[in-house]
Amino acid sequence: MSKASFVNFNDKTIWITGASSGIGKAMALRFSRLGANLILSSRDSTALQLVKSSCDHPDKVFVLEMDLLKAGDMKQLVVKAMSFFGAIDILINNAGISQRSLASKTLLEVDRKIFDINYFGTIALTKALLPFFIDKKQGHIVTITSVVGKIGTPWRSSYSASKHALHGFFDSIRAELFKDNIDITLICPGFVKTNVSINALTADGKEQGTMDEATAKGLNPDLFAKKAIRSIYKKRQEVVIGGALEVFAIYVKRYFPLLLSKMLTKVKVT
Repeated sequence: MSKASFVNFNDKTIWITGASSGIGKAMALRFSRLGANLILSSRDSTALQLVKSSCDHPDKVFVLEMDLLKAGDMKQLVVKAMSFFGAIDILINNAGISQRSLASKTLLEVDRKIFDINYFGTIALTKALLPFFIDKKQGHIVTITSVVGKIGTPWRSSYSASKHALHGFFDSIRAELFKDNIDITLICPGFVKTNVSINALTADGKEQGTMDEATAKGLNPDLFAKKAIRSIYKKRQEVVIGGALEVFAIYVKRYFPLLLSKMLTKVKVT
């Protein structure tokens, strides 16, 4: 019997944001194979319907359109999400946007937009759902951050900062919610072959429109999803999932920070 066969989410209700493509889509498809009830969210309801139809059990999937820029909508969306299956067991905060621009050239409004999506939108949704988790003394919040949430790299200043902020927030509430039996998992992807670099914002707020070479050579999203789901099943507090170079960089940062600083000055940024 394979290790994967021990991972069972049968009839667990899982809400995934950013589920229309990439990591979110790959996780949705895998969770469906494992018997989960799914709520899939993003701004693109048409793409979400296609993901739903690709799931093994589309009858156990609901689509809920969401825009993280509209933080004021989160309480209403949580109420609607709860109505689908009567409860939510796991929230996966996956939606977000990346950046490819020099800090000195990036408009402040672009910096703010990145934070409004990646940080404020994510914590608004989390805070809206928390009362339900606290009331039943059970729940699991999974947030997809990034290796750059641990290491700041060139051309990703505000993206990196928003991911660092997520680590600060979720590490803090992990301690606050311990007594309520609520688990927090932070998953830090390295390079994964998705549209993240294509959709990344440039200095003036326009999308980059091309895929970075490193992203094109990144992990297959399905492989990432397999590893991530195993970590969620084990309720890991934090895990890095990426290539050898990204994982190695985390350890260099910890033990040889000056060396990493020198290495980063020579990084090919796109």
